[in-house]
Order: sequence, then C-alpha cells, then structure tokens
Amino acid sequence: QVQLVESGGGLVQAGASLRLSCAASGRTVSIYTMAWFRQAPGKEREFVAAIRWAARNTYYADSVEGRFNISRDNAKNTMYLQMNSLEPEDTAVYYCAAAQIWGPVVKRRDNYNTWGQGTQVTVSS
Repeated sequence: QVQLVESGGGLVQAGASLRLSCAASGRTVSIYTMAWFRQAPGKEREFVAAIRWAARNTYYADSVEGRFNISRDNAKNTMYLQMNSLEPEDTAVYYCAAAQIWGPVVKRRDNYNTWGQGTQVTVSS
C-alpha cells in the first residue's frame, strides 16, 4: 500500500504563491500517476493537475493552466504543486492522490484508489 501526506497549505492574499508537497511512502514502486485535486466548501472534489511518475507528462485543469505547475522528485518520493497568482476561487482543501492509470482519465477522481488527508489553502481578496 501507498501512504500520502500533504503539506504546505496556508492563508495568503490574492496574487501570492504557495507550494504544496505530497510525500509518498510504502509501496511507491506501484505508483504510475499522481495528481492534485481540490474541494471547496459545498462543491465536489475537482481535478487540478496530474503527472506521470516515471516521465514528465502532465495534465492540468483549464482553471489553473499557466498559473500552477506540477512536478515530482522521484528520489524523494515527493510531488509538488507550485501555485502562482492565486485567486480567492482557488480556496479549497487540496488532496494528493495516486493511481495506476494514465491518459485523459486521470481527471476523474474515481480512478484514484489512494488519497492523502488534505491541506487547506485559503486565498483572501
């Protein structure tokens, strides 16, 4: 099994930047894809970005393309989400997730079987 732990959330003003981290442990050799999702109050959990663990292929949601950057450090078993030009609409709990699939289906949350506990990001206007 794989365990995921997010960190790096916080309270920032609009226009600021934050970097989230997701540390993976356990049977990390089984990871094929890792992704970030987010869930705002009263809304469904939505896809943010995904990255292939053994390559640099990525997917982004339209709402964050050009502002957010997903990356990973295989040696540290850690994935990152660099968030720039943050907007109040980015306020949510951010979750990392792992799966064994790739392609456009990475945008569907029901394809992920491992989740972290989440980290809160709050952007004030």
